[in-house]
Amino acid sequence: MVPTKERNHQSILLSYKNENIMIDCGEGTQRQLRIAGIKPTSITKLLISHWHGDHVLGIPGLLQTLAVSNYEKTLLIYGPKGTKKHFSWMKKAFEFTREIKYKIKEVGNGKFFENEDFKLESYELEHKIPCVGYRFVEKDKIRIIMSKAKKLGLMEGPLIGKLQKGKSIILNGKRIRPSDVGYVEKGRIIGFITDTGLCENCLRIAENADLLVSEATFKTELSEKAFEYSHLTIKDAAYIATKANVKKLIITHFSQRYKSTNEIEEEAKQYFQNVRAAYDFMKITL
Repeated sequence: MVPTKERNHQSILLSYKNENIMIDCGEGTQRQLRIAGIKPTSITKLLISHWHGDHVLGIPGLLQTLAVSNYEKTLLIYGPKGTKKHFSWMKKAFEFTREIKYKIKEVGNGKFFENEDFKLESYELEHKIPCVGYRFVEKDKIRIIMSKAKKLGLMEGPLIGKLQKGKSIILNGKRIRPSDVGYVEKGRIIGFITDTGLCENCLRIAENADLLVSEATFKTELSEKAFEYSHLTIKDAAYIATKANVKKLIITHFSQRYKSTNEIEEEAKQYFQNVRAAYDFMKITL
């Protein structure tokens, strides 16, 4: 909740093809983007987990920067119940000399966005105020083995495109199925668990994820405090990862009482081996 000399407020950026999806926008996020060499105007979607200040106080400045930078896209904004109301209050609190185009949608449990490449899901979490976690699900792809395709007389072109979309084709009177010349590459899954107590929806967000980014505010010795403030312990995050068959776990959102991530990571590895403690500007490629 409180920034330190080493750690900024919460914000995560998921880059995929021409999408840059920001999950939360804490105070100071704009400057972090600059340091990381990321243009604010590249952001396409903003996913808000909840309206506690450490997760959203960077939004007004981000909107102003986008406006003066001639942002030409429509920013798609998603958040829990009450997001439209909070956003309206925020807009009234500041003088915006320029505006950008944006759309706001309040989300609950389930899918809220889908295109040909991926879908986004949200699930309600248990916090002091309405809060959701998010799940990015890349769609499976059919990879064509061109050596097999050429043996059947196929070359690059529309017919290959149909096979890649999972459709069978007819060539020289013979039916060719996608499985005859290719294989299915499973889509990647990334889960984002923000402020919450341990609950069933944590497992839904994390299910079979290639990567899970989860809050882990307290060490296990402070489990009573975690329960009191509706947060996870390191052990809770590891339990979720284990139970949900997660491949890699990144824990973050640590209490300011912890001066080093080494002790946090050390404890986490007692419960889940493939785990890292997040640090500012951490970059992960899947």
